[in-house]
Amino acid sequence: MRLDDIDPSGDIQDQGAGGGGFSVGGGGGMGSLIFGLLPLLLGRKMGCGTIAILGIAAFFLLGPGLSLFSGSTSAPGEQTPGAGNAACDTAAEAYACRVFTSAETTWAQLFSAGGQRYQPAKLRFYQGGGQSGCGAAQSAMGPFYCPADGGVYLDTSFFQQIDQMTGGRDNDFAYAYVVAHEIGHHIQNITGVADKVRTMQNRVSQEDGNALQIRMELQADCYAGIWANKNAVRMDAGDVEEGMRAAHAIGDDKLMRDAGRAPVESMFTHGTSEQRMAALKQGLRSGNPNSCNYFSGIF
Repeated sequence: MRLDDIDPSGDIQDQGAGGGGFSVGGGGGMGSLIFGLLPLLLGRKMGCGTIAILGIAAFFLLGPGLSLFSGSTSAPGEQTPGAGNAACDTAAEAYACRVFTSAETTWAQLFSAGGQRYQPAKLRFYQGGGQSGCGAAQSAMGPFYCPADGGVYLDTSFFQQIDQMTGGRDNDFAYAYVVAHEIGHHIQNITGVADKVRTMQNRVSQEDGNALQIRMELQADCYAGIWANKNAVRMDAGDVEEGMRAAHAIGDDKLMRDAGRAPVESMFTHGTSEQRMAALKQGLRSGNPNSCNYFSGIF
């Protein structure tokens, strides 16, 4: 996806390793432990991050020979030394910054077309660990959105994990999908969808709450597709396939199988591979946010 001409702007910071940072622009085993953490994360943080925990569990459970990190010398996912904690100063961060800026611009235009004012999100990088308005941020959580402060939190090492999970190399659109998905959660937050879901989750069983969370995640996938549709002129051949591979790789059923566990539908929180692929494809095809109404008949 061609984003090199975009000048990163907005509320972007790099906390570095453990906090701080400088602004840019304006504004019974590992498996049991991981699955036990999911309910604690729901309602606090949303996004690829919560399901990424399952992916990381899979890597550890599959054996010591499999590394969490990979990448070529020129890939956006590469971790290169940066100048202090300045944001957007590595290839991976620069790419994420451009996706973030593009997504912010796109959604501001969509809101304006509907006679509404867009409330900007924040982008916060960290390495290893950091802080969010929802509590501690850790790389093992993967990317996530914090509704308390409107921030997307990202350790770009997750891009290498995407490479490992998909077997890909030039995964720029897959990386973009991750960021755009988290912006999708911001849209849910500022439109009130997130509050409605959290209220309902507090009144139902864990299983029913998980089912609601799946709708949240699929809608965020669809919103990521909306962004891509509105920026189709920037897409390269093979980008859609990259997105589909990434969506397939982070489906609940696949991650559980990869972790050596039989899929348990009642524990799903993000949707199956097929559901996630379909949601992303829905947004890509329609370009209409109204087509992403995964709560029809619920509220």
